[in-house]
Parts: sequence; structure tokens; C-alpha cells
Amino acid sequence: MSAQAETETGSAARAPAFRRVLLKLSGEALMGEREYGIDPGVTRALAKEVAGIRSEGVDVAVVVGGGNFYRGLAAAAESGMDRATADYAGMLATLLNALALQDALEREGADTRVMSALEVSEVAEPYIRRRAMRHLEKGRVVIFAAGTGNPFFTTDTAAALRALEIGADAILMAKHGVRGVYDGDPRSVSDAAFLPRITHLEAIERGLKVMDTTALSLCMDNRLTIHVFELAEGNVARVVAGEEVGTIIATGEREG
Repeated sequence: MSAQAETETGSAARAPAFRRVLLKLSGEALMGEREYGIDPGVTRALAKEVAGIRSEGVDVAVVVGGGNFYRGLAAAAESGMDRATADYAGMLATLLNALALQDALEREGADTRVMSALEVSEVAEPYIRRRAMRHLEKGRVVIFAAGTGNPFFTTDTAAALRALEIGADAILMAKHGVRGVYDGDPRSVSDAAFLPRITHLEAIERGLKVMDTTALSLCMDNRLTIHVFELAEGNVARVVAGEEVGTIIATGEREG
């Protein structure tokens, strides 16, 4: 029998396109149609999909934002709060999402660990790279909370950093209500064009709102591919299966 299992129709089942991925979730992605907080239905559906991917043998790590509860940069700008203090509050917001996602994943049967860049030993392990790698090797889904643990850095940068540290094959960026990357904001620019493929350098030079510049530069320097797609049912699994969903950001020759 071949290494790939035969389906009932006789065609070979497609093996996952990645060995290890890092899934970047914005806090807003967990809101669903709510104005703030967490939509249990969205979290449950996402957890079921991630658990399914893990059961197929793909290592999965997750970095989650906290924008559904609190945004450090916005709070600093609006209220005059010290930026570092506001950013630390934002990091704690990511921990709320990480714990909710952990609970949902474990209800789906996935062995899960939350690792925090800030010390909160009662609810999460401290982030230690070698321990994170060991968890992944044992088949556990690892959720990275509290960003990088430093103010002035976004969870986008945390996603790029952690993906490189754990040797991920790609970053999967699941967006709320957006198909992928456009040459303008589709919410305010009616004729914004969808971009199926771009390079990291193009995203930086054109000021496209994909990731912050620090995160894009890290990915570009290390030739780490980013898949940007809408957080809709089945999309995460489709990307892991190798389908071209949303926008692919990859290093081009002129970036090398």
C-alpha cells in the first residue's frame, strides 16, 4: 500500500503541506459579531479545526492578540496613558484569549499548553524555547500569550519571532472579515484590489497593513512565508492542506 491513504473514490488523500505552523489570531477574530469579548461559537469552531489539524500530525502553535479586550497603542493615544503601561495591559488581554482558546481546544481533545512571556505561574507556563519545542514534539498545541513580553512590540512581531524560534514552516494569519491583502483598505476604499501574491518587500514599501514593519522584516530576512486569509470555517485546514487561500507573502529573488 502507498504511503498516502486511498480514499473511497480511489484517489490518494493529500498529505499536509506543512510540518509545523504558527497560527496568528487577532483578538478581533474571536469576537465574531460581538462588539467586544469572545464569541464561544467562534472559539469552539476554531478549536475544532485546529484540533483536527493537530490530529493529522501537523505541529500547531498559536499567537493570539488582545484587541477584543484592550489595545495598548490605542489606549495610550486616546487617554494619554504611558505607552509602556498600556502595552503591558494589552499583553494581559492576550492571556484572557489564550486561556479561553486553551479551554476550547481541550474540550475538542487536544492536549494544550499556554506559555506566557510575562510570569503568571498560576495559569500559564513561562515561555522557554526548548520547553515549547518539547511540547510541540509531544503533539501538544502551544499557545503563546503576552506577546514578546516587552512594550513597544506588537503581537505580529511576537508571531514572527516565535515562528522562527520554533522552526515553523509558515505563519498563518487569520483575519476577521477580510479575504486577504488588498492594495487599500477594502472597508473604506470601494475599488481596493485583492492581491493574491506579494513579496515581503512589496508589503513594506507599499505600506500595506498586513503586519507591522518589524514583523515583516523578520520574516523577509529569514524567508518565512506568510499566508493571510479570512477566519472562516475550513480555511485554516485548507491552507494547511496546501490550497492557495487568501494572500501568500513570500520572499522574491530581489529580496534575497
